[in-house]
Amino acid sequence: MFFIDLHIHSRYSRACSKDISIKNLSKYAKIKGLNLLGTGDFTHPEWTKELKQELVPAEDSGLDTSFGKGIYLSRDKFPFIFQTEISLIYTQDGKGRRIHNVIIAPDFETALQITDELKKRGRVDYDGRPIFKISCPDFVEMLRKISPDIEVIPAHIWTPYFSLFGEYNQFSKVEDCYKDQTKHIHSLETGMSSDPAMNYRLSQLDKYNLVSFSDIHSFWPWRIGREATILNLNKEISYKSILTALRTGENIIGTIETNPNYGIYHYTGHRNCNVCVDPVESKKLNQICPKCHQKMTIGVLERVEQLADRAPGFKPKTVKPFYNMIPLSEIISGIYDTGLATRKCWDIYNLLIEKFDNEFNILLNVSEEELAKVCDPKLVESIINVRHGKVNVKPGYDGLYGIPIFGDKEIIQKPLNIKSKTIPKLKEQKSLSEF
Repeated sequence: MFFIDLHIHSRYSRACSKDISIKNLSKYAKIKGLNLLGTGDFTHPEWTKELKQELVPAEDSGLDTSFGKGIYLSRDKFPFIFQTEISLIYTQDGKGRRIHNVIIAPDFETALQITDELKKRGRVDYDGRPIFKISCPDFVEMLRKISPDIEVIPAHIWTPYFSLFGEYNQFSKVEDCYKDQTKHIHSLETGMSSDPAMNYRLSQLDKYNLVSFSDIHSFWPWRIGREATILNLNKEISYKSILTALRTGENIIGTIETNPNYGIYHYTGHRNCNVCVDPVESKKLNQICPKCHQKMTIGVLERVEQLADRAPGFKPKTVKPFYNMIPLSEIISGIYDTGLATRKCWDIYNLLIEKFDNEFNILLNVSEEELAKVCDPKLVESIINVRHGKVNVKPGYDGLYGIPIFGDKEIIQKPLNIKSKTIPKLKEQKSLSEF
């Protein structure tokens, strides 16, 4: 099982942590259990300089590794491939459109060619996720002329404002957006507010590979890898083998998902009025907030209902397993009633990592009996309940995260402003029996 997260941002993207670096991304990817990351933001000139300094092609590393062409290694030998996200804002068929696309490139040289081509059409130095007035069909065609090995993946396809099927754009088919270039779209990123089961309800999506990535704005373990795609790569790991998996679906064996209720746009609602409603209630209200009488932000679940041609619970003949997870830090925070960035939460988290290697291993594999040797019963129970989908999550809406409920207690996380130096060192840790 090879875990990849190909939707990353740098500190040069708007609203992202200023502490994001290749070193921190590598460190926390290993702690999470990821095996490969996208670089994020390869069009930004300052981040490009850092990528050039920090990454070396695997074949030039002098190491005897299983990594092939197109894989770049950090100083601590963690693998990356070149990736960015581009925002396209344009007019099509008399209506404004706003689409985010994840782009992966076969090597550093191709990433530079993409950047040079984009610079002919606008600036790339003001944001790690730059905006261009290019239609999606023209954008895909432009990239294909640079290299047929560049891959475009529509990002978080259901979110309301910058996505393929979101309420703002009102596209009802992939072909409506990408026109004659649809033939070059192979995978769709489902986003946090939907999971594969929701996407199965649209028969038109059966021909696409459903992938999940985290779209992180920081490197902390409750963000990095919160969604990921699982590959089965037994032979050489190269850009070509990853690209083949994304294009054909072969060797994609599943995805890591957050519970879709956890996503910030799952339900319809209006945050300023504390109004959150399901699709049935939204229809009764004509999508109008009952308090302020303005239109609500239409959630992902409602958009799926509008476009679905299958009943809930339908499964295509060939489906890949997916695992709904809640980040381990949030489980600990909920059980011990402490903040995500507190010393207590870090101490417990680090002890579990020290014992069981990484977070994915803890959440997916470690037996209840093994957990019980180092955890108190309430933490063991919660980890197992998350593994089996037995933890309820109060739905997120209009930009607010959903709220996990452990027992009868809602866990509401406050905004975080933390720096690396606040993290306790392993040598300062206590034993779990002390908590």
